Amino acid sequence: MARMCAVCGKGPQVANNVSHANNRTKRWVYPNVHRIRYIEKNDVAGKVQQAKVCTKCVKAGKVKKIV
Repeated sequence: MARMCAVCGKGPQVANNVSHANNRTKRWVYPNVHRIRYIEKNDVAGKVQQAKVCTKCVKAGKVKKIV
């Protein structure tokens, strides 16, 4: 699937749009993924990789973003 995090595997989820009359219709909620160059936290060799990573993984320090 295209909109998945390469580190944690987070992908799209199904949720409901809820109207004022409490009518519910299905909708998709996508994770905030960006294509970045990064180094994994526990990688000893420091190999640079490129993939789609969610912003929570970047903020949590699971990967180090290459600027």
